[in-house]
Amino acid sequence: MNRMQNTVALVTGAARGMGRAHCLRLAEEGADVVALDIAAAATELAATRAAVEAVGRRCVTATADVRDQDALDAAVAQGAGEFGRLDVIVANAGIYADLAPSWELSDQAWQRTIDINLTGAWHTVRAGAPLLADGGSIVIVSSVNGLVGAASAAHYAASKHAVVGLARTLANELGARGVRVNTVHPGSVATPMILNDEIYAKLRPDLPNPTRQDAAEALAQRTLLPVPWVEPVDVSNAVLFLASDESRFVTGTQLVVDAGLTQKV
Repeated sequence: MNRMQNTVALVTGAARGMGRAHCLRLAEEGADVVALDIAAAATELAATRAAVEAVGRRCVTATADVRDQDALDAAVAQGAGEFGRLDVIVANAGIYADLAPSWELSDQAWQRTIDINLTGAWHTVRAGAPLLADGGSIVIVSSVNGLVGAASAAHYAASKHAVVGLARTLANELGARGVRVNTVHPGSVATPMILNDEIYAKLRPDLPNPTRQDAAEALAQRTLLPVPWVEPVDVSNAVLFLASDESRFVTGTQLVVDAGLTQKV
């Protein structure tokens, strides 16, 4: 219960889904949290703060778009300043949208995904690294599509592959300070990013109005373990491990949490 005692963790995309789960799991282990998300998610971000405070930890929230370096710099500096330190960066903000075959993707869809998923992760680290305590940890949330391709998701797969290269480079740059940098690669996770009508239709094009259960049946065929998806806390437990001293000699690696999806032949 005290693996993150006396530490401060920054989490982007913190208003909902995996981001909120990361905030809560780190707080349960003793971390205070700087929770960031876009202004449109302010109400949900307040709910994240309440969840962190309910387990007895402090939470500072701020709104910033990870595409906006100046706004992000200010938000990260504000949050770290409130606590007087920063020990962990979790670059979690990302989107999975506008799915289409590569030749049908619009320039706007491509650029928006790259700007948020890749440039946003870089912006997050650039804002936080100068404030990060020696011996700290950076965790970038990638995807199984950062390891394998995916039809109709070239923009997403490209962005999630790219953050692996970013993390490996950062591990080389920051190792002398004792700062570890790793990526986490979730498969399907039970969040609105997967649990929505667009994804159900993609998974079950044979049905006119596929349901969550229809999607679950399709996804369960893709994993080695008998589940269609993992829960947000399963990914957060991986983030926690990489953020904590339990992984003190782990850097430049990719931790996969996918119920065996990438290993199923």
